[in-house]
Amino acid sequence: MKKTLPQTTLLSVLRPVAVVSILLLLAVSTAVADKKTQTWGEKLGYGPGSRVIILHGDDLGMCPEANAAGIKYLEAKDIQSASAMVPCPNFDEFAAWFKKNPQYDCGLHMTLNSEWKTHRWGPVAPRDKVPGLVDSQGMLHRGVLYTAMGAKASEVETEIRAQIDRALAAGIKPTHLDTHMGTLYARLDFVQAFYKVAQEYKIPAFVIDPSPEMINELRKHGAPITEKMHELVRQYQGPKLDMFYSVPNGKSYEDVREKFFALVRGLQPGITEIAFHPSAKSKSLKKITGSWQQRVWESQLFSDPEVKKFFKDEGIQFTNWREMAKRYKKLQAGGGK
Repeated sequence: MKKTLPQTTLLSVLRPVAVVSILLLLAVSTAVADKKTQTWGEKLGYGPGSRVIILHGDDLGMCPEANAAGIKYLEAKDIQSASAMVPCPNFDEFAAWFKKNPQYDCGLHMTLNSEWKTHRWGPVAPRDKVPGLVDSQGMLHRGVLYTAMGAKASEVETEIRAQIDRALAAGIKPTHLDTHMGTLYARLDFVQAFYKVAQEYKIPAFVIDPSPEMINELRKHGAPITEKMHELVRQYQGPKLDMFYSVPNGKSYEDVREKFFALVRGLQPGITEIAFHPSAKSKSLKKITGSWQQRVWESQLFSDPEVKKFFKDEGIQFTNWREMAKRYKKLQAGGGK
């Protein structure tokens, strides 16, 4: 039987889910001055005032179109990093390529939802071990709310372990772990499971280190950032981002590009990951997602000579998760850069 969302519990779920937007989209308040003692860019040796970017392709393995565009970008070195969705139909195809090309920076897009109407996937773990993660069709829930309401943290831990183990068995050593649709930040106990697994496997997790000023400002706007959540972020041992953005949507390719330029011009010093969803245009892609046009435009963006010139003119530096982990290890050893 399909689960429904009772009105009496909807508000209680919306509060933790709002944390996803806060931790993953801290760009909401660009006017807030970041008064950290040091940015993570500085901590990892990039120098005061440096704007350091990771151009990051999400959703590899989701479909052939995502693989084609993501691999093309990585091989051309137009982007610095990507992550793959282990439960998805075309993960094995991507894994076969990555096993032969381990020099590229690629992590796992920890996937607890299957959001599309017809193109869907189930969990990697046996369904009877993660019943709260699946719907009446045996697929992962379409929405974050259903997962936040229905799943136990132990089920989340079981599934993300299964995804990592499948990737390792396929010959992939992930450079990092991030979260599809932000679901691993939907509840405090999900975050605890995420960090626990990441640190046990010694794989850096997607963690943003917001400034106290930014947190206070966001709380003024009603953001439910709890002290426990913030404490988890503080205690996490590993490299962190200073900021995260997605490539802005637009009405045309030129509009997307101009909005992206505006985004980069407004970046504060530190390490910023900018995520996007590269996909090759096809009839199949149009059937999978209504966002197909945006994804295709994003597949043009970082090979565009004007964009490359823009990065140079802006003095942008680039990094990836492997390099961040290397620098973090030296930092922990007291060696600096």
